[in-house]
Amino acid sequence: MSSEPESFTTILERSDGYRFKVRFDSPDLPEMMMDEPKPVGEGSGPNASRLLSAAIGHCLSASLLFCLAKARLNVGRMETTVETSFRRNERGRLRISSLMVHLNLSIREEDVERSKRCFELFEDFCVVTQSVRQGIPVSVDVTVEDKREP
Repeated sequence: MSSEPESFTTILERSDGYRFKVRFDSPDLPEMMMDEPKPVGEGSGPNASRLLSAAIGHCLSASLLFCLAKARLNVGRMETTVETSFRRNERGRLRISSLMVHLNLSIREEDVERSKRCFELFEDFCVVTQSVRQGIPVSVDVTVEDKREP
């Protein structure tokens, strides 16, 4: 797997309503649009909860695929499904309460036994899943621009 830089920057710029254009600090990555689902937004792009779900699913899939490739095991079809559940906390705020990841892949029957070691290891190498499991400190800074008309 490619090594991640020590840090990276993602820029979100409001387009209109709850739509944000997302730019990554890599020239190889295209911009994307995020939005809240209806009725708050227009649903014109994934929201943060959906992106977190996709990030965990992709990270686990890539980690397992990387391990199997290192073990020289051929993977045919691979499909990952992430079921994301919500619950309200004690203050009534909506929170992601759980994510259930189902990885479905096809490998040759004779390779099943050799793949078991990867099944034991791959989760530990998934940066996103393990970070979320441990909790990530998030600091927030708000800057307000003076919007007075001249």
